[in-house]
Amino acid sequence: MSTSATSPIPPGWYPDPAGAREWRVWTGTTWSEVTRPYGEPVKTPRLATSFSLLLALRRVQNVGIVGVLGGLGLLVSVLAHWPGTAHPTPEWFAIVASNVAVAFLVVGTAACAFGVKELEGRWSLAAFAPGVNLFIASALVRQRLGIRPAWRIISEIALLAVFVASSRDDLWLCVGPVIVAYLESTWFSTLIDGLSGRANVEG
Repeated sequence: MSTSATSPIPPGWYPDPAGAREWRVWTGTTWSEVTRPYGEPVKTPRLATSFSLLLALRRVQNVGIVGVLGGLGLLVSVLAHWPGTAHPTPEWFAIVASNVAVAFLVVGTAACAFGVKELEGRWSLAAFAPGVNLFIASALVRQRLGIRPAWRIISEIALLAVFVASSRDDLWLCVGPVIVAYLESTWFSTLIDGLSGRANVEG
């Protein structure tokens, strides 16, 4: 890497003539071995963030929604028919089903907590509140979709409240959590499809 001593190029830092992403010192007669990086290196934080966000959203959709709403529905139903009530289930079934419901809630809450963290970009105490974090994640998803989330989320919470309050007398109200799960899954799926399409374009 040398040129004639009569080169009109003054000494200084220049882009590496070999094509590396760095500056190299031109002494006025030769290229030295002294280099330093230049510009911003090729980074993929946006794609990395998109990937982690997509992963978190898919976990909420596939695990969080089912865990939180399925666990809630099962737990409320078991408690409504706990041994000693008007229409009891066998004690062994009540114990097993309630433990399964709690396990569902724990797993679903964890999935939703990661979803909230990825959507907000930080951890928050609310991210760990069972059930609450699902609706926080849902509100954040709908904001990204440009949808005003307030009345939709309030209507879903009201439907769940009716289910909790009346499931002892009206078993058919178990469709409440199913409807909410379907609606939530639809919103998450819409955002996931949008982000997946953008990631493919960027890739």
